[in-house]
Amino acid sequence: MARKKGASIGLPAIEDLFTSQEERDRALADEVRQIPLGEIDPFPEHPFRVADDEEMEALVESVARNGVLVPLAVRPVDGGRYGLVSGHRRKAAAERAGLESVPCIVKEMSYDEAVIAMVDSNLQRESILPSERAFAYAMRLEAMNRQGKRTDLTCVQNEHKLEGKRSRDVLAEELGVSGAKVRRYIRLTNLIPELLALVDEGRMRMLPAVEASYLSKDEQEWLLDSMRACACTPSHAQALKLKRYSSARCLTPALVQSIMEEEKPNQVEQVKIPKRSIARFFDPSATREEIEGRIVRALELLEQAERRRAAQEKGGEPWAM
Repeated sequence: MARKKGASIGLPAIEDLFTSQEERDRALADEVRQIPLGEIDPFPEHPFRVADDEEMEALVESVARNGVLVPLAVRPVDGGRYGLVSGHRRKAAAERAGLESVPCIVKEMSYDEAVIAMVDSNLQRESILPSERAFAYAMRLEAMNRQGKRTDLTCVQNEHKLEGKRSRDVLAEELGVSGAKVRRYIRLTNLIPELLALVDEGRMRMLPAVEASYLSKDEQEWLLDSMRACACTPSHAQALKLKRYSSARCLTPALVQSIMEEEKPNQVEQVKIPKRSIARFFDPSATREEIEGRIVRALELLEQAERRRAAQEKGGEPWAM
């Protein structure tokens, strides 16, 4: 029987020939939807802060004017709600701008898949605090472990005899950093909040902080008290010494104080003067010690002159030199 002209023969679409039904269903599920803000829950224990800074103010103004241009990534969770995977700053800006709903890409994924996606998306930011990176690395590593990869954060590489890579090394490769860097950052999660805040503020260096993370919570409190009393942070050498005494179970508050009172050359307060500002007062061949000695002597003479002048103004006898 002849086919009528113009009749459809029902050929499959080209994309149907090269994709499975599951992939086509997933593609449909990933379409952008408008979802009410009240139905979106933040990621549990989200390690990245949503700062209320100038950048946020600019983002709120942009969202109020143009809406959310980049959709949020969410996943379905219990109760017909959605769990936020990426876009916490955009969600916060939308709430402040008075929006009722935001565009979202809905993805079916497990919690561990969501953790990995959340961490990877946020690690693309330009400015990340050490504490944020520390907890993000830890969360991602735990998710990898639950997915079947094993880990050993404390073993030494040449002592690890089993086949395969440690999860931290796999994580390091995926993030493009060293395994040692991953280990150091994750160690920071063992610091008490006050010490971790000092690391974020740049007042405590990374290596001493890592060594201090091996101290017990009580020992870290002793260290914090000593740091406040001495108005300084531990050097790497001091932190190592604290760790050794802690491992030997003989660290005490008094010993912590004694170690922290040791003078650290890199933390002795110094005054720096540009050489060009004082070069005319010294011979070009003058050594650093000679320059320092002459400056100190000049200040002593200046102090004596000021005392004589003050005494003369009060009508008293000038001080003898």
